[in-house]
Amino acid sequence: MRNKFNRFQLKTFSVIAASLLLAQSAWALDPFTLRDIRVEGLQRVEPGTIFASLPFRIGDAYSDDKASTAIRSLFSLGLFKDVRLEVKGDVLVVIVEERPTVADVEFVGTKEFDKDVLKKALREIGLTDGQPFDKSLADKAEQELKRQYINRSMYGAVIVITVTPIERNRVNLTFSVTEGDVAKIKEIRVVGNKVFTQSTLRNLFDLDTAGWMTWYTKSDRYSRAKLNADIESMRSYYLSRGYLEFKVDSTQVAISPDKQDVTITLNITEGERFTVSGIKLNGNYLNREDEFKSLVTIKPGEGYNADTVAETIKAFTEYYGTFGFAFARVDATPEIDRANNLVSFTLQGDPSRRAYVRRINLSGNNRTRDEVVRREFRQFESSWYDGDKIRLSRDRLDRLGFFTEVGIETSEVTGTPDQVDLNVNLAEKPTGNLQLGAGFSTADSVSLTFGIRQENVFGTGNYLGIEVNTSRANRQLVISTIDPYFTADGISRAIDVYQRTNRPLDGQGGDYGLRTTGASIRFGVPFTETDTVYFGSGFEQLTIQPGSNPLPVTYADYARQFGFTSTSIPLTVGWTRDNRDSALVPTRGRYQRVYGDWGIAGDARFLRASYQIQQYIPLNKQYTVALNGELGWGKGLNGRPFPVFKNSYSGGLGSVRGFQQGSLGPRDSSDLAVGGPKKITLNAELIAPFPGTGNDRTLRIFTFVDAGNVFAESSPYRFNDLRASFGVGLSWISPIGPLRLAIANPIRKKVGDRTERLQFQIGTSF
Repeated sequence: MRNKFNRFQLKTFSVIAASLLLAQSAWALDPFTLRDIRVEGLQRVEPGTIFASLPFRIGDAYSDDKASTAIRSLFSLGLFKDVRLEVKGDVLVVIVEERPTVADVEFVGTKEFDKDVLKKALREIGLTDGQPFDKSLADKAEQELKRQYINRSMYGAVIVITVTPIERNRVNLTFSVTEGDVAKIKEIRVVGNKVFTQSTLRNLFDLDTAGWMTWYTKSDRYSRAKLNADIESMRSYYLSRGYLEFKVDSTQVAISPDKQDVTITLNITEGERFTVSGIKLNGNYLNREDEFKSLVTIKPGEGYNADTVAETIKAFTEYYGTFGFAFARVDATPEIDRANNLVSFTLQGDPSRRAYVRRINLSGNNRTRDEVVRREFRQFESSWYDGDKIRLSRDRLDRLGFFTEVGIETSEVTGTPDQVDLNVNLAEKPTGNLQLGAGFSTADSVSLTFGIRQENVFGTGNYLGIEVNTSRANRQLVISTIDPYFTADGISRAIDVYQRTNRPLDGQGGDYGLRTTGASIRFGVPFTETDTVYFGSGFEQLTIQPGSNPLPVTYADYARQFGFTSTSIPLTVGWTRDNRDSALVPTRGRYQRVYGDWGIAGDARFLRASYQIQQYIPLNKQYTVALNGELGWGKGLNGRPFPVFKNSYSGGLGSVRGFQQGSLGPRDSSDLAVGGPKKITLNAELIAPFPGTGNDRTLRIFTFVDAGNVFAESSPYRFNDLRASFGVGLSWISPIGPLRLAIANPIRKKVGDRTERLQFQIGTSF
């Protein structure tokens, strides 16, 4: 029975095999010469696209192999759902079914993201208006949108895609989003710590549990990238305090079933604390061992500090870079004595090969023109790589104030071992600045000023400022423009045109006015990378406008001696040195300025000078001490007194907070504050993050102590006459410019001083 069954199977297999062979011979085509090629089923795709993808032409031989190649080629275009080839005699008919095209993409229910941001994310994966559509692309788009929401800690977001066919084989896509609530960090735990407390380690993190300011900082939203950064901060904290073998054993992130709470657990091993026993150099140090040794910050006998090791390696690498060795490698190899908790280091230096910069690539300067960025570079293309010049270029870009982030990365050129490219990554900030100033006092209620400036007009790097004040007491129109590269060598040109009319407040002498009309031009010549000398000239005309009441004594005396209209033609000269780490939020460095004014012609003859210095001292990552000092002096020439309309003023924001703006100093018999040619201003601030914002630098608080005053020409500087105040303030890098608000309490004042507790201003520093 079994043998009969086997014989039956054999016969059956033989019949099937024979059938397949007959079918194959029936389907196979003998090669023939194409007389014509026709295409059917096209709606929007051009016929030329089809013909360009076919591996044959009319008159060529056609075979099954070429047919298979043609079908694969047409499908690879991504334009068709189906492709068929039919042979009618010696004519080939290509029948295609096009994929629908995306007509429009719409979002419903999106509140967390701007729709343009989501459209850009989908555009990057190939889903946008006018592109072919298929189901796999829709699935990919859904995953991309979910990824965007996960990055914002919105794990419960639900996305439903609706595909609506419309005429001409097109579809509208609607992404209906139910965002849900943001998942908040409920708990952060560090397990295994013995030396440092939980609170100490938690203060190192940017991530945090929910607090009263997390609505602003969003630090309670989980982010893998932020968690990795926090882990590195903790690792650096331990390594900089001697714990050489510190490690993070595991990281656990748990999300609650309702996707609303996130719990983070970090398991660590602290290890023992090590002391440095010695350092030695090994390798090729370009016969400059003594110079390299002077760069070593690792000190034997002190606790191991990863920061000093990193600083030494960085200093060595940068010093190699000054000689063109872009690929220099420095390794700090530790030799650990665990029995005595000692570690010694061997610094192995390898300069590798010299390199020069092939190309400087810019990205992120969507508004600022390339030439504005490139003219700040001191490292040039097709020249030897110089680490000092690259760092200087980065600092110069940062000091422009146009960018919130400036990063320069070096990448090797494939196939060319002695060349590198510099990739400059920029993040622009709004350079338009709306300036508002306000103060409040019981005597004068609220006072306001207004101004608009643009530091990067049309991306050219030029400055344009317009200041308008329409108040009754001070009417002014000031137009200023600065071209920082008036010449190719970096000489700047500044032009100011202004008209100001000042009238007294009620009870200060009547309704007289002082109208000043003028224009000036000045040039800035850079002598070093941080030093610039300025010089220029101008013309100014002052008119004293009497009112219905008698003029104040000061102005009446001046008009009686020199007339109601005075002109002056001053020459100006100045010098600045700026090596701060940032123009927007400085934390270290110094700024100095010297300015001189000499009235050489006209009715007003005078000499005026001032000196200002600012110093920023970082105490740690969060706290900064800021100091400011300013000294002014003036004297009348040719037997004339110093012009009253050139006086300096003190009081208020920018000088001594807690006193009314410009109210300090000498007063005439009509109780009008007339200022003076001599001025002293001293400020000190301790700047810290706003409570609850962690390490955020855009919102900070500060405490301050101010002192200062102005003095008449005939009076000496008297420190006993200085007014002083202290208080607290808020600093915020707002979308319309830096805002500073101060609540001040005068601690040194005299009878008659006009105080002002609350003051704020947008667009000012001290």
